[in-house]
Amino acid sequence: MDTNLIIEILGFIQRFVNTVFPIFTWGLIIYIFSSWVPGLRESAFGQILGKVYEPILEPFRKLIPPIGGMLDLSPIIAILVLNLFLRGLNAIFNAVIIAMY
Repeated sequence: MDTNLIIEILGFIQRFVNTVFPIFTWGLIIYIFSSWVPGLRESAFGQILGKVYEPILEPFRKLIPPIGGMLDLSPIIAILVLNLFLRGLNAIFNAVIIAMY
């Protein structure tokens, strides 16, 4: 396979991930704030968000239970971990692309 084609594919994947991640993060923030609006989590939109974000938040909730039964810090930790993952992924993509030149 041509090296330039591989670099273009990797660049496309990197740009795609960097475009989707902020959308995903804003969806998580909307899901967090939906707990403050009565009835929003029970709506169809809230249920869709729950199906997307609850499996991601569950491992963080096992590690960090809600403080005082009310304050849930797991979404903040999830956003930080996902952000670190994105930075690491970008570093890997950049290293591979540079190595291929």
